[in-house]
Amino acid sequence: MKREAIKIGIACLLSIFIMACSTSDEKNAKLQIWLTDAPGDFASVNIDVQSLEVHVGDDESDAGWKTLSVNKGVYNLIDLTNGLDTLLGELELPAGKISQVRLKLGTHNSIALNTGDVFDLSTPSAQQSGLKLLVNETLTAGITYKLLLDFDVARSIVVTGNGGYKLKPVIRTITKAEDGAIKGIVTPAAATPAIYAILNNDTLRTTYADSTGAFMIRGLASGSYLVSFSPNSNYQSVEKTNVSVSIGTVTNMGTIEIAAK
Repeated sequence: MKREAIKIGIACLLSIFIMACSTSDEKNAKLQIWLTDAPGDFASVNIDVQSLEVHVGDDESDAGWKTLSVNKGVYNLIDLTNGLDTLLGELELPAGKISQVRLKLGTHNSIALNTGDVFDLSTPSAQQSGLKLLVNETLTAGITYKLLLDFDVARSIVVTGNGGYKLKPVIRTITKAEDGAIKGIVTPAAATPAIYAILNNDTLRTTYADSTGAFMIRGLASGSYLVSFSPNSNYQSVEKTNVSVSIGTVTNMGTIEIAAK
C-alpha cells in the first residue's frame, strides 16, 4: 500500500468528518457486547434478543442506563460454541466505570431436543424487567472493549414439573480491551495536520487535530509506529518514529511542535 496515495485520498474524503470526531474520541470509550455459549446437549436453544443496556457509574439510578444499538433477533446458542461468538451491539460512552449489563428477551424462545421434539422456553424474569449481569469494569477513553456474554446452556435449561422447559439464564461476563491508541497535542493548532499511524510501511489509521490541536488515533494493534504529521501548506511536515502502542493503553505523545515554512 502506497503511503502517499493513501494520504491524499483520505485527506480529501475524510477531513471534515474526522475533525468533528476528534474531541469525542478524547472522552469516550467504545463498548462492544458479544454473545457466546458453553456447550449443552441439545439440538438447538433459541433466544430472542430484544435489547441491551449498560449501566454507567456506581449509583443505581435509571439515568445511568445507556441503550446499545442491538442486532435484534433469534440466536441459536448451540451455533456459538467452541470459541464462536457473534456481535449483539455496540456503543460509545464516556470513559469510566460500568457496573451492569441488562439483557431483555422477547417471546420467541425455544428449545429442540436431540429427539427432534421442540418446546417453548418460558423466560418470565428476562421478559419483564431484563436480566441484570454484574460487570464492574473501568473503561479508558480511546480504547475499544469487548464484553462477552458467555451463556452456560447446560445450567440455564430447567425441566419443569409438567414436562416443559424453562430458561433460567446463567451467564458469565468477560471484558477485555481490544486495541490501543495514540494521542497528543499539535502546536500551533493553525497547522491543522492530517496525522497517520504507520506500521511496517502500511498506513493503518488516520485522524486530524481538532481546533485546539488535540488528536487521538484509535483502533491500533500493538507495535512500534511511525506517526506522520502532514500540515497545511504554511507548515513543515513532521515524523515521529518508534511510538510504542500496547493493547488497552493510550500512548500520550505530548506536544508536537510544527514549524512554519
